[in-house]
Amino acid sequence: MKSWEVLRAAADRIGVKALAARLNVSTALVYKWCQEPPGEDPCGSGARNPLDRLSEIYEATQDPDVINWLCRTAGGFFVANAEVEPGETEENLLSTTQRVVEEFGGLLAAVSGSIEDDGQISEAEAQSIRQAWENLKRTGECFVVACERGLYRSDDNRRPPAWRPR
Repeated sequence: MKSWEVLRAAADRIGVKALAARLNVSTALVYKWCQEPPGEDPCGSGARNPLDRLSEIYEATQDPDVINWLCRTAGGFFVANAEVEPGETEENLLSTTQRVVEEFGGLLAAVSGSIEDDGQISEAEAQSIRQAWENLKRTGECFVVACERGLYRSDDNRRPPAWRPR
């Protein structure tokens, strides 16, 4: 979706007047933000919307904390999509699946290691758990992106034989 479409859907949920009042701007400005800009110019409507501005701030600074801050305000956490190119990643399905399982094991080890000594999770242990969780998410995302890009298909686009344990 384009930024103006996202804003239009969000404004429709609560009403343009309510959004304008909450932001202390005019309803006309909110309506402009929610319109498709003419042509390819995102500034064409005369009012760049806040989502486009936030994107520009990130592009200018390349600071992921800008995006992390927004995600935290929404109750989440930012994880960048994996960049997977053929030849750059391990293309063996079994090996990659094993890496996902290993990262999951790392998460479980971080959790169990945190509680085994005193039954509690300290701030430092919570940070260790967070790191293990982020590693698992990145590895899992790499695997899913590789699947979506067809890295585990044979060259003739036939499905490879299913792997079965012996």
